[in-house]
Amino acid sequence: MSDSRNAPEAPRPAEHTPGGRADEPGAGSPHTPGVSVRHTRAKGEPRFPDGPKADPAGSHFERRIRSFQPRRSRVTAGQADALQRLWPKWGLDIDGQRVIDLGELFGNANPVVLEIGFGMGEATAQMAAADPDTNILAVDVHTPGQGNLLNLADQHGLPNVRVGNGDAIILLREMLRPDSLDGLRVYFPDPWPKKRHHKRRLIQPEFLTLAAARIRPGGLVHCATDWEPYAEQMLEVLTAHPDFENTRPDGGFAPRPQFRPLTRFEGQGLDKGHVVNDLLFRRVQHHNQPPTGA
Repeated sequence: MSDSRNAPEAPRPAEHTPGGRADEPGAGSPHTPGVSVRHTRAKGEPRFPDGPKADPAGSHFERRIRSFQPRRSRVTAGQADALQRLWPKWGLDIDGQRVIDLGELFGNANPVVLEIGFGMGEATAQMAAADPDTNILAVDVHTPGQGNLLNLADQHGLPNVRVGNGDAIILLREMLRPDSLDGLRVYFPDPWPKKRHHKRRLIQPEFLTLAAARIRPGGLVHCATDWEPYAEQMLEVLTAHPDFENTRPDGGFAPRPQFRPLTRFEGQGLDKGHVVNDLLFRRVQHHNQPPTGA
């Protein structure tokens, strides 16, 4: 399902469906819902004219080590339609060029949780439906997943979902205000199992320091992984970070909370004997730190 699988370098525009609905002028013949389609575009023609940009941050920021793997897969007609119709309303291109007002983005002052990496969005939609008073800013670069989550939000009437396209690091560093988030969710990020790739893992001290600056004191960081060595590293790094404390009195892993749905990805892993570990850490306020909003 996930993140990094997270951030940016969006898949190259290639064999995917065009922007525009099948019943609009010039859109071509109608497509069967749920069926992947090919479309030959002229050079320079945007993949989805009203949808997410291929590389929203462009060359404005340095090319750091990334924690994601670009994934190229086909966009169905239904997903393409959702991207065209709903992106202007519920989408956010992470360009790093402005600081966003989350109250304005969602149209209310409800708490906002950032989810980095949401796969196809089924679990995100379930959590949004179960807790309509919490806004979810869900970030991924997987275009089919973006379209699918927009579709789910539309079909199930979920106004508390916004879909971010691009690098979550740029979002945190350049576009969010201090203490603007009430939580962070990172479910099943790429484990980068080879030792030489461990530097690409998302949960690192530097990332946690950046996240801590955007999460209000008391906010919850919730990670989950089925890769046990990565789970151990997450536990070690989070435990050592001065801005977070484990919600477990024993300092260990947490049972899966009821608000996190069991995903298909997770179920397949459990069927294979994988162990899934959840980590729940709270953002702490230091004695010399002014209260939020001060």
